[in-house]
This record gives sequence, C-alpha cells and structure tokens, in this order.
Amino acid sequence: MQCELCGASIQGPSKTIQIEGAELCVCARCAKHGTEVQQPRRKSAAQQTKPGVAVPQVRRKPRDVFDLMEGEIVDDYADKIRIAREEREWSTLDLAHAIKEREILVKKIEKGDLIPEDDVRKKLEKALGIRLIDSGDDSTSTGGPGRVTMTVGDVISFKKSRK
Repeated sequence: MQCELCGASIQGPSKTIQIEGAELCVCARCAKHGTEVQQPRRKSAAQQTKPGVAVPQVRRKPRDVFDLMEGEIVDDYADKIRIAREEREWSTLDLAHAIKEREILVKKIEKGDLIPEDDVRKKLEKALGIRLIDSGDDSTSTGGPGRVTMTVGDVISFKKSRK
C-alpha cells in the first residue's frame, strides 16, 4: 500500500488522517500533517450474531425511473380527460371522487398545468376508459406482417455487392 500524501510504501500499519476535509491513508511520517481519524472497530464473529437481534438488510440500488416508464403521455392529455369526463356528464368533483384524488388536482391536470403521475394517470384511464400513454408501436412503424424493412447492415452489404 502507498501513502496517499507522499507516495512512499507504507511500512507497518497505515493511519487515516483528515486534511482540509479529505480523509487520506498515510504513512507514520505523514500522519503529523493532519488530524488522525479513529477507525471504527470491527466486531468479532460472536458479537455480530446475537440471538434476537435483526441483521440489517443490504439496500439495493433503486431502479431508474426510466426503466419503469411505459411510454410518453400524449400531448393532448388535458383535452382527452376533459372530453371523456364531460361525455359521462361528471363534474371535476365527481371525477376526483371516482379516482380518490383532490378536485384541485383534477382541475390542474385538465388545464394542462400539471402532468399526471403514473398512479394518477392509471386511475384516470380506468375511470374514464381512455388511453393517455402514447406507445411506440402505433401506425408509425413502416414494417408489418409480410413486409420487409431494410437495416443499415442490409444497405452496407448491398453497396459492397455492387462494387
């Protein structure tokens, strides 16, 4: 192991010091340049497993929010919600009761001031019988059953075969 201050090989136990807020693992000679930080003591095997004491679980890294997204919300979501609500002859209060949310939230969503979160969006879709997510598999795809689409690899191999 090398000293993080002078770069020399550390002989014997290393010391952890703090200099200007940074913790460094240094040799005994460089330890005088900072304040020594006490290392937490390791528990023995007998102390680690006491009966009746819960062992803390290792927390997993939370999933990225983009992994959970199904698609993008349609641009005219506010109009779709308002039209579907009016077709049912509901007031904004009726819709708010149906989805168990506050009326002010429904009004802001219908005005387009607020994009509904996923849980609210799903409640709205279920209560009004509409779809607010623009899925990528709409009619914009050029391929289809029985139709062959060209890839970049196809273009490259086609140009090579022409030479």
